[in-house]
Amino acid sequence: MKNIVRIAAFCLLGYLLYGCSKQDTQFESYLNGHEVKYPGTVANAHSRPGNLRAALTWNPSSDPSITRYVIYWNNKADSLIYTSTNHNPSDSLTVVIPNLNEYIYSFTVFSYDAKGNRSIPLDINNVRVYGPIYQSGLSNRGYDVTNPGGLTADGRFRLNFVKVDTSLHNTFTDIQYTNKAGAVTIGKLSPDSSAIVLSDYKAGTDIQFRSAFKPAVNALDTFYVDSYEKFPLLPTTLICDKNLFRKVYLTNDAKPYEGDTDIDRLWDNSNGPQGYPNIFHTDGNGSLPIVITFDMGVIYKGLTAIEETGRNCCHNPDDFEVWAIADTTNAVTKLKANDAGWTAEATAKGWKLLKEIKRTDDGSASLKVNFDPTPNPTPVRFIRIRVKHNSDNDGSYTNMSELTFWHSLL
Repeated sequence: MKNIVRIAAFCLLGYLLYGCSKQDTQFESYLNGHEVKYPGTVANAHSRPGNLRAALTWNPSSDPSITRYVIYWNNKADSLIYTSTNHNPSDSLTVVIPNLNEYIYSFTVFSYDAKGNRSIPLDINNVRVYGPIYQSGLSNRGYDVTNPGGLTADGRFRLNFVKVDTSLHNTFTDIQYTNKAGAVTIGKLSPDSSAIVLSDYKAGTDIQFRSAFKPAVNALDTFYVDSYEKFPLLPTTLICDKNLFRKVYLTNDAKPYEGDTDIDRLWDNSNGPQGYPNIFHTDGNGSLPIVITFDMGVIYKGLTAIEETGRNCCHNPDDFEVWAIADTTNAVTKLKANDAGWTAEATAKGWKLLKEIKRTDDGSASLKVNFDPTPNPTPVRFIRIRVKHNSDNDGSYTNMSELTFWHSLL
């Protein structure tokens, strides 16, 4: 009896070893006495979601008899045939299933040989397909409401955005704007950046933005928010570069009290009312009105504002005029600034009066004043300040600490 059991166990073991040694390409069975072959199945199948479509990817079987694959879905009501002679298991085959609904699908993949034999089925489940419902729930990346952006020191425009939520898979944000040549341009803000700088933006024109998302990291398609959103209008003025300012002495211009109080004190970037000698101080040679001139270094299309800061004690202007011109060639006045004919001569020479500024305080604090807007701004390079009156009624000396100008980029 023991020998019979041993012989049976040995036969069973031999059968199992033989069966396990057969490859999937050799898997056979019998139906009605006829041999049925099952081609090899695919391996490592996975999916990628898309916009009303999905991609199925797998490693092909090494079975050389396979000529095609058939994918079924919707309970086999729909199918797609994919022909391939690639039998390298280290390669990947990808099949894109189009014209799907926004839904979660299950797909079944069969391998077929030339005789019509098919493999055992392989199911790929929980394949998500996205579409208009997903897209309708998207919203643009937010901009920084408290600090949306503005001009940089070099005259470019910076747009600030809030930090992106990484779980939303924001891929980029399109920035649509008009460049200086008048053409519509698209810039891209990456999700790991909180700002974008536009070097060729045409100041004063609209900026719009629209964000793009992927429903998953490996998604086939990128989804855009339905519509662009308008970015807040950015400032269109910039402080004139004081590093370019230079001293100019035209005929009858006021001279400094001494070397340390020369006109270049007006653009030394001092902050607030200064004391002697950190001021521009005239020599008092002549009664008011007096005039001073300086070169801004470049021609600006138009000035928009001026800020004037007086001395911390006395002789501060409370009534003065700002004159401008682009070129001083043949523009030098011969009359003294306190001559009744000076205004007419300056106008005839091409100087333009930008503003007469009258202060009601002692003239020491910084005061910013906008120039009157005009449809045809005056090109400006040279500035003349004509001081007509001081707050302390002194009729000879004049003091100022700092002058700052803003220019338009429009």
